[in-house]
Formats: sequence, C-alpha cells, structure tokens
Amino acid sequence: MKIFLKYLFLIALVIVFVGPFYWLVSIALRASGDIYSLRIIPENPTLMNFAETWQKFELWRPFVNSVMVAAAVLFLNILLSSLAAYPLARLKFPGRDLIFFLLLSTMMIPFQLYMIPLFLTCLKLGLMNSLAGIVLPTSVGVFGIYLIKQYYLTIPMDLEEAARIDGAGEFSIWWRIMFPLTKPAIATLSIFTFVGNWSNFLWPLIIIDREDKYTLPIAIAKLSGAFIDKTQYLAAGSVIAIAPVIIIYLFMQRYFISGISAGAVKG
Repeated sequence: MKIFLKYLFLIALVIVFVGPFYWLVSIALRASGDIYSLRIIPENPTLMNFAETWQKFELWRPFVNSVMVAAAVLFLNILLSSLAAYPLARLKFPGRDLIFFLLLSTMMIPFQLYMIPLFLTCLKLGLMNSLAGIVLPTSVGVFGIYLIKQYYLTIPMDLEEAARIDGAGEFSIWWRIMFPLTKPAIATLSIFTFVGNWSNFLWPLIIIDREDKYTLPIAIAKLSGAFIDKTQYLAAGSVIAIAPVIIIYLFMQRYFISGISAGAVKG
C-alpha cells in the first residue's frame, strides 16, 4: 500500500509539473478551429503555427539576439567568475575574507534597488539600444564566484605545489590545472547563467526600445499584446523560447548535481 501511494504521489507530481508544458505544446500544435477544444491530444496536429510565428512575425530575429546575449554573458561569466574565484580560494592576501564577505552581501541587494543607477550609467556610456547594454551589466555575478570558489577548495593543494616547483606562475596554474578541473561547477554555473539570461525580461525591456534589438521574452510579450486572439501563436512562441533551455539542461545534467554537491562541501 505504501509503494502504491508513493507511486501515486510521484504520478501526481509529474502531472503538476509536466502537465502545463504538455498543454502548452498541445495548444501550439492545434489549428485555429480546434484551439478551444478540451482534447488532451490535438485532433489534427500541425506545425504551421511554429512556421508562421517564426517567419511571419519574424521571431527569428529576437531568437538570434537572445542567443548572442546568452552566449556572451555565459562566456564572460565563466571566465570572470573563475578568475575572481581563484585568488579568493587559493591566494593569501590582506582583506581576502572581507572582500569575499562584501561580495556575498551584495546578493542581498535586490535588482530593483540599483536598477535606476545602472540605467543612468548605461545611458552615459552610450549602451542604450545595444546588446552590449544587456551583456555588460550581467557579465559576472557573485553566485558564480561563490560556486567556483567553493569548488576550488575541494581541489588538493599538492597539484598547485607541484606546478610551482616546475616553475609555473599563478595564471598558468589557474589556466592549466584549476580551470580544467572545475567542469562540474562550470556546467552548473552555465545552466543557471543561461536560463537566467535567456528568460531575462525586465532589464532588456528597460535598455532596449528598438524592435530589431528585442530579445525573445520581449518579442513574445509584444506578440501577446498585438495578437491576443491568436493563442496558438503565443503558445508556439513560448515553446520555441523554452526548447533551448530544456536542450541545454539535458546535455549538461550529468555535471549539474555533482557541481552543486561539490560547491557545498566547504564553507
């Protein structure tokens, strides 16, 4: 009986979490005449909604913009977070712990609190209506520094000492030894960074007001406003936006759990 209840509970969880996404895909595959039907499986599934959303409403342009932004932010986050985490984890210098504490304390500051100063800074730097205006303010995050620093602490010091005996400098040790050993942490950071920036709506909405620079979340929001009677187009656009996130997670999930676990080993 306990096993039956356990499986029943798991099935209920699957329905709760997977059900809304399945219904979204179901609506995206329906023809106009079948859009308000309560059938779980569409009677005549079609991919025309995806094609029309992609071409007719030029969803490919914000898709490309989102890919460029997410890729640039991902690259910069991995590089800069790894560089910043190395001295905080391995080097001894005055104020190291204080610097790390101050960095962690910034995580308690909500984005809405420094949104206006950030906007004014980007305005003075001429970053309005540019993808760089989206990328640069999010190019490094405290979470990434913390995660990779904690992972660095799990790597034996013997590897660094052997490299120093061979004459390697600090940058060489980081690049040749430390960085390659942090793949699980980097994979975890990559997933969080990609998902966070791929679905980022507020900051791109503030910094961008040109249609050719829209990212995918803004384009889908505009789509829902202009074509509110075309529910299947909105559903198709949402599926297109969700698909890359699912693909990224499926490819990197084997590193995800190990990265999270290893990052929590030492405090």
